[in-house]
Amino acid sequence: MLTNSRLVHQPHDHSRCISAALSRAEELCAANKARLTPTRKAVLELLWQDHKPLGAYQLQDQLAALTGKSIAPPTIYRAIEFLLGLGLIHRIASLNAYIGCPFPGSDHSNLFMICTECGSAAEVSHNSLNDLLQKTSDKTNFTIQSQTLELLGLCPNCSQSTAQKQPVSTENA
Repeated sequence: MLTNSRLVHQPHDHSRCISAALSRAEELCAANKARLTPTRKAVLELLWQDHKPLGAYQLQDQLAALTGKSIAPPTIYRAIEFLLGLGLIHRIASLNAYIGCPFPGSDHSNLFMICTECGSAAEVSHNSLNDLLQKTSDKTNFTIQSQTLELLGLCPNCSQSTAQKQPVSTENA
């Protein structure tokens, strides 16, 4: 079964994404007896405001602009570590950036489709991929502790825009 956060990055109401992420965060915090501080909450909201991964310094700048106060890098990194620890966000290594996880608290494949044109990213989970990774590691007696797969290409919107920009040949064959 294929599930995703938003494969097609069409304009939509990001407040629904933020609301769902905060609801899941509150549930996971309650279950783990952890505290969703205002800074942690703000970082999570920033990561869900769009489907573009953000680096720590981008988060720092945006949080400072939001609060009107200077935010120290360790504050951002502590919030990131907390959110990573609960599985509420993921790190996309190739971008050295973070993105909200639509599947916190569940085993999933951590497959990211990253658009090289607009920078948007979508997390996709597919049971067949999970099974393939587990079977492959089992055959080699390898214990998976974590994994992330990154696919780089064009999202549907950018693919369509690129196709529309291509000149049409008027030569006869």
